Amino acid sequence: MNPRDTEAIDPRLKKRMVMFYLAGIFNAVIGVYILLEGRKFLPEGTILLLVVFFFAFAAVDFYFPRVMKRKWLEHQARLAAQKSKDEG
Repeated sequence: MNPRDTEAIDPRLKKRMVMFYLAGIFNAVIGVYILLEGRKFLPEGTILLLVVFFFAFAAVDFYFPRVMKRKWLEHQARLAAQKSKDEG
């Protein structure tokens, strides 16, 4: 099974992965907005805290789908090995 093949992934898992990516994009956009426009209405320490917060969550939101896909592929490989072991 090709690790880049997303067609074989369970649709529920694929939907969850897409939601994480969308949340990551949202968090990154909010972080950039606060970085660029926050100086007009927030103190500098608060801006730094909020930007780090949103960028950290964006990083986590982009990391989780990769972990979920890797675990799913490992699980599928174990199932295939178990199936071939049972047949042979």
